[in-house]
Amino acid sequence: MKKLYCALFFFLFSFLSFAQKSEYNTTSISDTLKENADAVVRLDQLDITIESQRSMNIKTQRVVSVFNEKGLNDIDAYQNYDKTTSVKNIEAIVYDAFGKEIKKIKRKDFKDQSTVGGSTLFSDSRVVFLEYTPVSYPFTVVYTSEIETSNTAFIPQWYFLGGYNVSVQKCILNVTFPNDLGFKKKEFQFADLNIKKTTDTDTKLSYVGVNILAQKPEDYSPSSSDLFPRVMMGLENFHLEGVDGTAKTWETFGKWYSDKILNGTTVLPEETKVKIKALVGNEKDPVKKAKIIYDYVQKKSRYVNIAIGIGGWKPMFATDVDRLGYGDCKALTNYTKALLETVGVPSYNTILYGDSYKRNIQSDFVSMQGNHMILAIPTGDNYTWLECTSQDDPFGYQGTFTDDRDVLVVKPEGGVIVRTKIYDDKGNEQIDKGIYTIDENGNFSGSVSIISGGSQYNSKARVEHLQPTEKEAHYKEYWDNINNLKLGKITFTNDKENIRFTENIEISAINYATISANKMIFAVDAFNRNNGNVKRIRNRKNPFQIQRGYLDSDEIEINLPAGFTVEFLPANFELKGKFGEYKTEIVKKENNKLTYKRSMLLNKGKYSNKEYDEYRLFMEQVSKNDNAKIILTKN
Repeated sequence: MKKLYCALFFFLFSFLSFAQKSEYNTTSISDTLKENADAVVRLDQLDITIESQRSMNIKTQRVVSVFNEKGLNDIDAYQNYDKTTSVKNIEAIVYDAFGKEIKKIKRKDFKDQSTVGGSTLFSDSRVVFLEYTPVSYPFTVVYTSEIETSNTAFIPQWYFLGGYNVSVQKCILNVTFPNDLGFKKKEFQFADLNIKKTTDTDTKLSYVGVNILAQKPEDYSPSSSDLFPRVMMGLENFHLEGVDGTAKTWETFGKWYSDKILNGTTVLPEETKVKIKALVGNEKDPVKKAKIIYDYVQKKSRYVNIAIGIGGWKPMFATDVDRLGYGDCKALTNYTKALLETVGVPSYNTILYGDSYKRNIQSDFVSMQGNHMILAIPTGDNYTWLECTSQDDPFGYQGTFTDDRDVLVVKPEGGVIVRTKIYDDKGNEQIDKGIYTIDENGNFSGSVSIISGGSQYNSKARVEHLQPTEKEAHYKEYWDNINNLKLGKITFTNDKENIRFTENIEISAINYATISANKMIFAVDAFNRNNGNVKRIRNRKNPFQIQRGYLDSDEIEINLPAGFTVEFLPANFELKGKFGEYKTEIVKKENNKLTYKRSMLLNKGKYSNKEYDEYRLFMEQVSKNDNAKIILTKN
């Protein structure tokens, strides 16, 4: 009997051990889920319990099998916390490829640090995160956490698919809420995916998604937030920063935010008010007053990088910014607003999504949104926008971080959705004027003036602040079509009044032209050649997007070497289509001179996946013509 019990015990123990191992055994994952995947999310479950207007509990369980180093980013084992949000529990267990437990990580073993290094101002804004270095791949992490927060104005969005090259075996979202808080939701990109809404009542919402396959990134794709399935959620009756709020429209939301969150934050010391009034003097024009103050803020303050939602949603007091000389986007925006108030210039805090990819505030879903704040100054029927975190941006200039998107302007009488600055494709210009000489040995020497405006100003003006080695690397990458490139004198002119950045650059290169027997061959377009062939993508799935169009206009004078005559000159070329217009022209002058003219207009737009090949061929023609060669024959 004893032997029988021992045998049964051994069998049961072996069975349980096998069951434990097989649950996280990576060999059990289907090949379809592994295809194109750096990691497979075995389970991603979020349980949100909104207990009242002032209390929300969020539990996370995430099981991720990681196949390579790139997949480490998909573990997502971290939690932010501050004075309004506490981490009740956080832990992780690591299993090897066969499902055997190899490490248990408790709260004390997680990294815990400030979200902003070196700033005591936001010392209670912290993040606790898992930092794990695997011994081998694949392995599986089982991560669980629980947080509690009094801020119910911000319910986290739920992404069924977290990014590219990760697949999801199963994901679950459960939300429980009182029926008197005005819970609402908005679904995005559910079509053709295995996502089911299992519960939808006046107190519960649940979704289950299974076998969502990994997506490969495709060039020129829209943002993943515009491609992947997600759910936005919000409450009409919420709590934020110790204040209850009620909002059914953007107007009422904006008024609440202005009255309850922003109110009282723009008080300044009397001595600062006196200084600012003296600085502005007798100036009456509101815009000119604002320019003076914007310049003052840029010189006085520096930006501490803290996204909205970290460090609180309420801006720090203007008196603190005035004293310390630094702050985050909310703080610096609010400080600038306070200074403008001192000299009678109205302005409004503006909430938006700041990113080089244009992302709108969802105008049909009233809720706490955005990750950035700028300032709006009313000028007639329009607004002048101020990026208060920048010490370099010209007054009223909007770069690619905030341009052309729906934003929420918070006025005392209420909020309003407004579109920020839209740059016309032709306004995003670059004008090249230059000259170069080819000597009898095929060596190159020349100079060029590059004038950039619109959104192109945004990318070019930063070059002014690069270190010498960084500057050299930048231009060698920019002119990677010129072998043996040597940089000469470089000067910049930053015309902030007219938003124009000018680069004057001297360059040279030995053996630019190829000499064979009595012939010399070289590419006509030296200064602005398009070498970037658009990648061929077979069976493209995603639509594609040209975020910003531009217009490049070039005029270059070319001095040919003495003792040579032109044997072959590329023909003038013109190309027109839905994606833009391209034109080149070569004019022969006296004394062995040529004038090369080029213009390239690219249209911004959203296009279907079926149009991608057409765009690729359009850009291929541009690149081919940009690389057209001149052939000279020695006399």
